[in-house]
Amino acid sequence: QVQLLESGGGLVQAGGSLGLSCAASGSLFKIDSMSWYRQGPGKQRELVARASSGGGATYADSVKGRFTISRYSAKNTAALQMNSLKAEDTAVYSCSGEVAAIDEGNNYFPPSEACGQATQVTVAQ
Repeated sequence: QVQLLESGGGLVQAGGSLGLSCAASGSLFKIDSMSWYRQGPGKQRELVARASSGGGATYADSVKGRFTISRYSAKNTAALQMNSLKAEDTAVYSCSGEVAAIDEGNNYFPPSEACGQATQVTVAQ
């Protein structure tokens, strides 16, 4: 079983910065991509940023130049640094990973999406 735990989030003034962190634990074998999603009030869930296992990163157009995703493979963690925050960045943010697992019986489970419980980010104008 794999768990993803987010930390960070909270309330910040517009123009400010905030950092989120995501740590994966459990019966990990390999983590492919790690991503951050968000869902704002009355909006659909959207991909904010993704870090591939090869080191590349992709971003939603709305956050390019303001957000940075970092991946620390040795620690099975990923971080999202959010700068120049806007009111429209207010959302529930969740971490996701494509995780392959192996259990105590050496049974291999191919990559599937694991998600954290999410954290609230509120940007006040």
